[in-house]
This record gives sequence, C-alpha cells and structure tokens, in this order.
Amino acid sequence: MKMPIINFDEHFAEFMSDWMKAHEDQYANFDEMEEDMPRIYMAFLNTRAKWLGNVTPGAYFTQFEDPKVLVDWLAQYCEEGTPVPDLLMEQITTVGRPCEKRLLELLKDEEATEEAKMIAVNLLREMDSVLPKMLYIRWQLDRNPQDELKDNALESLTEMGETVVQPILQELPGANEAGEEALLEVLSHFPGKEQIFKLALKLFRERKERRALFAGYLAKLGDDRALPELTAAAEEEKLPYLTFIEIRNAIETLGGVCPERTYEDDPEYEALRDLDLT
Repeated sequence: MKMPIINFDEHFAEFMSDWMKAHEDQYANFDEMEEDMPRIYMAFLNTRAKWLGNVTPGAYFTQFEDPKVLVDWLAQYCEEGTPVPDLLMEQITTVGRPCEKRLLELLKDEEATEEAKMIAVNLLREMDSVLPKMLYIRWQLDRNPQDELKDNALESLTEMGETVVQPILQELPGANEAGEEALLEVLSHFPGKEQIFKLALKLFRERKERRALFAGYLAKLGDDRALPELTAAAEEEKLPYLTFIEIRNAIETLGGVCPERTYEDDPEYEALRDLDLT
C-alpha cells in the first residue's frame, strides 16, 4: 500500500515564514527568533493543517500503528528522495517492539536504499533492540574498510553489550581483514577474554602499518602482558611518529614506561611541530 509522501520540512518552513511575518515585532533580531524556535515548532505541531486534512502535524502519524505501514512508509520516503519526517520516525519508536521485525526485514532488503537502512539501524539502536545482532555481525565478515552503514551497525553492536561477544568470536574465523579489524573494535570494549587479547596482540604484531590502531585496542583491553610487544615496537627503527605516539599512549595506559626517542627528521613530526601539536 502506497502512503502519501508529504514534505514536512517544506511545510514547517512555510509555517515559520508566516510566523515571522505575524510576530516580527516580538523579535529584535534573528538570534532572538532562533532561541524561540522550540516554541514555534510546538505551535506548528499543534496547529491544524489543511494539507493534512485538518489534522495537526503532531497527531498525523499517531493515527497509524501497523508496523508494515510505518516502516514501508519510511522506505517510500527514502526511495522518493523526500526528507523522512522526524514525526514518522518517532511513531515507529513509539510503537516499538512490533516494528523491530519489520525494520530487520528492511535491513535485509537488497532493493532498499542505503538511507533507509541507515535510518533503520538508528531506530533499532534507539529502541535498544538486539534483534539485528547476528545480521550486524555477518555484515562485518566480508566488508570494505570504508562502509558507513556497517560502521553504524558496529556502534549498535557495541551498545548491545557483552551479549555480542560470544557470537562475534564464533564468526571471527570467517572474517576478512577489514572485518577482523571492525569486530575487534567492538570486542575491545569487553576486556577479560583470552581470545580477544590474543587476537589484538596477533594483529598488532602482524599488521605493522596498522599498529597505531591495534595499540589503542590493547590499551582498552587493559592487559599488561602486551607491554613487552609494545615496548619492543616503540624502539623499532623507522617507526612513524604518529604510530609511536599511539604505542607510547598504550604503554603508559598499561602502567609501563615508554623508551625515549627523538624524531627531528621525521616528516610527520615536522608537520605536527609546524602546527604546534607535538
């Protein structure tokens, strides 16, 4: 069922323009009007609108509680390139749990737009849903280093808490390099498991061009058994300055003492010194 696609942003802009004309004597300048924006928006929400069949914008989406209607409506907005109304997203989160399954179906829909999926991830996170846990984990297994949607899913996995640790560890053997790094980012928030520590140390040792990243994960895991590896790396010749800084931070976080060294001829050091960041 196709629902009406209405640009609420445009209608609010018109409402605000009319408001300014009617109340211009109340504001000394634009800043004063901007400070009054919450009140103007509330007036917009509570004013009956002809373009909504004389329903107020604030009440319009509350008429609908069917998860399929609401989530499909969201997808239609994205397909047509019209801004998704905050009020529609609020109604989806208000209906809550019944919408979770439909949002998960949207995430699995290969024809859904990237925008719709990004919003679905945000809404599910707002609803504290763990329903998409396995989908989010499997998204990471064969991923590119740069992927905003999958990065957004990573944030959700972290917020789901320790419930994600065991499933991630089970799926890790099937991950590519970018997926391994992404999933380790989540796991680094949950120290205490030997498998996580060993993975972080292994990647720090093997992927030298990414050691700054893995040093940060080792610091978060808080296991001082990493100190010998970190200290040895800090003493390596031709170690880039920025990598050294991250390794030094990790050593100090874990209670160690970082070896002293100078970087006068390093291009990264010189660039940062010019910016007074060293």
